[in-house]
Amino acid sequence: MSRTASRPANEAFVLHSHDWSESSLILELFTREHGRVVAVAKGAKRPYSQLRPVLMPFQRLLVNFGAKRSEDAEVWLLRQAEWAGGPAWPGGSALLPGFYLNELLMRLMVRHDPHAELFDAYAQTLQAMGNPALLHAALRAFELVLLRQLGHLPDLASISANGNAVNAGEPYELQPDFGVLPARWVGEADSGPVVLDGIVLKNLEQALRSKGHQVIPTVMAACMPVLSELKSLLRTHIHYHLGSQTLRTRQLMMELQHV
Repeated sequence: MSRTASRPANEAFVLHSHDWSESSLILELFTREHGRVVAVAKGAKRPYSQLRPVLMPFQRLLVNFGAKRSEDAEVWLLRQAEWAGGPAWPGGSALLPGFYLNELLMRLMVRHDPHAELFDAYAQTLQAMGNPALLHAALRAFELVLLRQLGHLPDLASISANGNAVNAGEPYELQPDFGVLPARWVGEADSGPVVLDGIVLKNLEQALRSKGHQVIPTVMAACMPVLSELKSLLRTHIHYHLGSQTLRTRQLMMELQHV
């Protein structure tokens, strides 16, 4: 395919960066228009580079990419980047969980697969994590939205095998391979799979269908009554879809007892 012209500005977040040469960086970017993109930022490490103070995680950017050889080029050239405004990243107790979100996106998303709603949810989650009291709810909400947007989470308001609606007051399991099914465990309550009431699943599903700037706050509210159960449940689902991959940030957070 012929060489294309420079692209217009794109909203983006830096997920990860590493040295490419003495003066340049390779970046993992999450863009609203193109999904996950790998780009090279030439000269970004030089003291006088305009890119140097901008290419930081957790701040919304406007970026421009240079022309590329073909539509399926693996690495794009970053021409420009500037801060797009918005609140400053709070850091502190949210720093490591923030890198956890970034690692989830890099491990679970394929390149060049746009997910504008997921991009917006990520931005909302970063903002919510600025309140330490909301940190756990924000993480669980983002995990749910991520799994739903990537096609890994079924309709929570119906039994996956037959499509029948779940009933309030009845217990259900959510399995990564079988979806929603009536609870089957008959042993000790604390030793079996995570069980959720039908009303919880209905509330979560309704929240996940929210649109716009209220997605993460609405899902967070639905998560609040069952944060402990969702933590275990979603960890199982995420590990199932990661396969043999290990989340280094999750392991570190467990060791530090942050999450």
